[in-house]
Amino acid sequence: MLFPYIQSLKKAQALLSSQKYGSSPKQHLTDLFKAIVATTRHWGRRCERSKALSRSRRNVSFNRKALNVGSPRINRLNSVSRLFKLLVVIGSLLSFIIAFLCGYHYLLPALNVYGNISTFNNSESGSSCNVLDGNWVLDNRYPLYNATECPFAERGFDCLRNGREDDDYLKWSWKPRNCNFAAFNVQRLLERFRGKKVVFVGDSMSRTQWESLICLLMTGVQDKKSVYEVNGNEITKQIRYLGVRFGSFNFTIEFYRSVFLVQQGSMPKHAPKRVKSTLKLDKLDDISNHWIDSDILIFNTGQWWVPGKLFKIGCYFQVGNFLKLGMSIPTAYRTALDTWASWVEKSIDTNRTQIFFRTFEPSHWSNFTRRVCNVTQHPVFETEGREHSIFSDTVFDVVKNMTLPVTVLHVTSMSSFRSDAHVGQWSDNPSVPDCSHWCLPGVPDVWNEILLSYLLDDELHVR
Repeated sequence: MLFPYIQSLKKAQALLSSQKYGSSPKQHLTDLFKAIVATTRHWGRRCERSKALSRSRRNVSFNRKALNVGSPRINRLNSVSRLFKLLVVIGSLLSFIIAFLCGYHYLLPALNVYGNISTFNNSESGSSCNVLDGNWVLDNRYPLYNATECPFAERGFDCLRNGREDDDYLKWSWKPRNCNFAAFNVQRLLERFRGKKVVFVGDSMSRTQWESLICLLMTGVQDKKSVYEVNGNEITKQIRYLGVRFGSFNFTIEFYRSVFLVQQGSMPKHAPKRVKSTLKLDKLDDISNHWIDSDILIFNTGQWWVPGKLFKIGCYFQVGNFLKLGMSIPTAYRTALDTWASWVEKSIDTNRTQIFFRTFEPSHWSNFTRRVCNVTQHPVFETEGREHSIFSDTVFDVVKNMTLPVTVLHVTSMSSFRSDAHVGQWSDNPSVPDCSHWCLPGVPDVWNEILLSYLLDDELHVR
C-alpha cells in the first residue's frame, strides 16, 4: 500500500543525489517540490477512492442492542478511513519537512546565502556589492603567477613542483553573483602600497596568504632583486617575524606568527600536574606593539583552537591569576577575541590603519583523525557543513560590537567548496598528508584579490 509513497520519496531523494557541481539549484528545488505535489495528489486520490469504498460497504443493523440505544450501528470501516486520511496528511507533512531539510542541507550552500557580510562599493553601478556571494568559475587567466619562480613561496605549498600532475585546481576564479570586482592590476596595486607597511598576523594560514600576496605583486616588479627579506631569512614556519621589502616602491609586507593572538605563558605555581602551559586570554600577544604603526592590518586565528593543540599537550586557559580548567574552547576563543577588540580600540588609529579580520578556513579531511586526505580534482558541490564555523560566527559577533571600523573577510563559505586545492600528498613531506593548508597558486590568491578589492575601494564598510 505504501509503495507509491516510497517511490515518490525515492524520486525526491534521487533529485538531490543527482546534482552536479554548477547545476541550477532553482531547477532542483522545482523538481523536488513537483515530486512532493505528486505524492500529495496521489494520496489524495487514494483517499477519495477509499472514502467511496467505505460508503458503498457501510452496513446498518437495527438489532436489539442498537434499538436499545436508539441509534444505528455503523461499521468500523468509516472510522478506519478517517484514521487513514489522518495518516496520509501526517505523511505528506513529513514528506514536505524531509524534502525541505534536504533542500536546505544540499542546495543552500550552492546558493551561497550569507548573513552579516562585508561589502564594498561597486564602481560600475554605484551600489553596494557583496563580493563574497558568488560562485567558482573556470578562468583562463589563472594562475596569476608561477610559484616555482617566486622565491617567497614555500616549497611545501608548491604542489606542481612537488609532483601533482593535474593542474585544473589552478584555473578557478571567484565570480561575485551580482557585480564584478576589478581585474587584477598589479601596477595599480604596487602604487597603492607605495610607502606603506602591510602586516599579516596569525597562523600558518596567514603566512600562506602573506606569501601569496608577495608572489602576486612580484609579477609587476622588473628588478626581482629589489624584493628581499629584510633580515635575509628563508621562509620557514619557525620564525615569528618575516618581512619582505619592495625597494623600488618603498613598502614592506610583514608577517607575525601569533597563532592564538593572545599571550602564551608557562605553568603557574601550584597548578595541577596536567597543566604545562597556559593561554592568557586577557593579554594580547607580547609582540603586538610591532603592529601598531601599520597601514594595513590583516588578522586571523582558528586552526590552533583545537584540543590536540591545547588540552592534549597540557595547555589550559588563564584569565588574570586564575586558571580556567573548565572553560570550553569556543568560550576561550570569544574571550581572546574580546581582548583583541579591546586592544584595537585602544591602540590603533583607524585614520591611518585599515583593519581586516579573515574568518576561519575550512579543511577537508576525510575523517576526524586527520589522517585521511582525499584531494578531489574539481571543486565540490556539497560542502557537508564546512561552510559554517563557530569561530567565524564569533568573529562577526565581536566585530559587530566594536566602535572602530573593521572589515571581515568571510572566506569560510567560499573556501568550503575547494577540496581540490589542498596540499594533500604534494608537500615537501609527502608521508604526511595535508588537507588543511592550500597549494600556491590557489585559494589564498583569491582571498587576496578580495582583500585588494576593498583596499582599492573608497567606501569600505561592514554590513
